[in-house]
Amino acid sequence: MDRTPEKRVRSASKNDEKRTYRKPVPPRAERNEEKRSEDIHWGRQVVLQLLKESPDKVQKVYLGKNVSDRFSLQIGALAEKGKVTVLRVTPEALTDMCGTNNHQGVACRSGDVSMLELQDILPLLDGKQGPVLLVLLDHVQDPHNLGAVVRTAEACGAMAVIFPKRRAALPGGTVVKVSAGAALRVPMVAVTNVAQTVKELQQNGFWTIGLDNKNGRILWTEAMPEKALLVVGAEGEGLSRLVAETCDEIVRIPFSGSTGSLNASVACAVGMFEWARKWGVQS
Repeated sequence: MDRTPEKRVRSASKNDEKRTYRKPVPPRAERNEEKRSEDIHWGRQVVLQLLKESPDKVQKVYLGKNVSDRFSLQIGALAEKGKVTVLRVTPEALTDMCGTNNHQGVACRSGDVSMLELQDILPLLDGKQGPVLLVLLDHVQDPHNLGAVVRTAEACGAMAVIFPKRRAALPGGTVVKVSAGAALRVPMVAVTNVAQTVKELQQNGFWTIGLDNKNGRILWTEAMPEKALLVVGAEGEGLSRLVAETCDEIVRIPFSGSTGSLNASVACAVGMFEWARKWGVQS
């Protein structure tokens, strides 16, 4: 009988599997570099210069909680003059955002797109003859969706795209790229309060239509009015309750299958082209 011992083969443990497939973790500086956005600028002189010379292109200012009161007041005064939102953040958050700890306690998000106020376009609306379409986004978060909406808005002949300054995507480099440059041509209007904006545009003669995925009449059962504001809600959440209640009417896009809803930019495109079918340049 052969008594040669069998070779023992050690089975791979769970720890071995983890060691085999675990990706190397980059140093913290490299991870921060990956997080850094092309639209982020930092340093006191840089941010001050942007606020003084191009406040319409500054979307937000991020001010460290540890900066001096004197500098806080200086930033606050320029931001208020330029109607720019200032957010107070921790130094650690600034370091993660900028990819460096040399931010000097301040950073801002800025881009090539000039952001207008609603008051900037109201005089243009008063003198506008013929059909007018405005698009209002109720806290759409994804910059790809914002870019897609702007691209379609230009194609449909919309006069402007309106969005909130807080808790929403802002028109930075990604939006410009996704919109194929349309964000540099279509007026981009930043507002503080979406529901209040709906009311203000109603007072200026716009029929306001909220797009929902469940409630209201079917979109194409009636022709959209010549002077229309199309309001589209955030991804997943849809229109906020107050905004939906403020709109003149709520409409929906009928679905088949079990998907249940469309991407925010796709739903908005359907609504815009329904308006263009009646009032657009090819109608």
